[in-house]
Amino acid sequence: MTVQETVVAPTRIASLDAARGLAIVAMIVFHLIWDLGNFGYIDPAIPFSAGVKLFGHAIAIGFLVIVGMSLVLAQGNGAAAFWRRLAHIAGAATLVSLGTYLIFPQTFVFFGILHCIALASLLAAPLVARPWPTALAIGLTTVIAPLFFSNPVFDAPLLSWIGLSTITPATNDYRPVLPWTGYVFLGAAASQFWRARGLAPFGANWRIEPLNLLGRHSLLIYLVHQPALFALFWGLSAAGLAPVASDAGDFFAACELRCAEADVEAAKCSNLCACTAQRVASLTSSEIEDPERRGARLDEIARACMAEKR
Repeated sequence: MTVQETVVAPTRIASLDAARGLAIVAMIVFHLIWDLGNFGYIDPAIPFSAGVKLFGHAIAIGFLVIVGMSLVLAQGNGAAAFWRRLAHIAGAATLVSLGTYLIFPQTFVFFGILHCIALASLLAAPLVARPWPTALAIGLTTVIAPLFFSNPVFDAPLLSWIGLSTITPATNDYRPVLPWTGYVFLGAAASQFWRARGLAPFGANWRIEPLNLLGRHSLLIYLVHQPALFALFWGLSAAGLAPVASDAGDFFAACELRCAEADVEAAKCSNLCACTAQRVASLTSSEIEDPERRGARLDEIARACMAEKR
């Protein structure tokens, strides 16, 4: 999930920086929970529970709303500043895709929050000077559209980034155009509404310096924090401090939970997860102790079971 405003005003809005910094802290906590489950330090089902999933969605919404607000507040900076910031975000999104493809080739991030921010910034830019009801109407329409329409044609990998598919793609961060770009439009509408009435974003221009510092460097923090966490856990594993691997029953429960969240039929979930859990139990000790190798083997096992259980 990001997280840098699309353009940066010459005089920064301290309250926006602080809000962005708070979102950064929440994002790090969210990814820490995910990593703890991935490396076996907590129940692997926890990162896929409804509460944690809702937490992640709330963080993403917060970042996207702030992006929309920042677009409006920075519209006087000129086209050069806008395109420079957009290039930074698009470049960072490309790095995320490449990095996750190298580590998780079966679940790499092809359209995560940075990709969403880059595209949403382009779509919302023409509206920043228009009255707030325009952005509000587009934002609400974009957010609710997937609730009323989806079609299997959008299940194709080349179209799944739109957000109208009937299944959730296998990816570690998925923020498709619908509904997620809608929150950028809603943020722009809020900023337009407040500015028209001479109000500062979030009320007073409050400052909490540690959060403001994080908010001013949010894109950099977004890019480096997860590799740093992974390096930490891999180091612990190399030092022999990794937890005992979860048994097949734990893996089966986590698999069923994630499968159900992807809207797969219950019977298919049970068959797929039973197959996967049974084969996970047969992994050698070297495959279990090495997190990188374990991840690759789990991907291979899951894909093989999927092919067999179709």
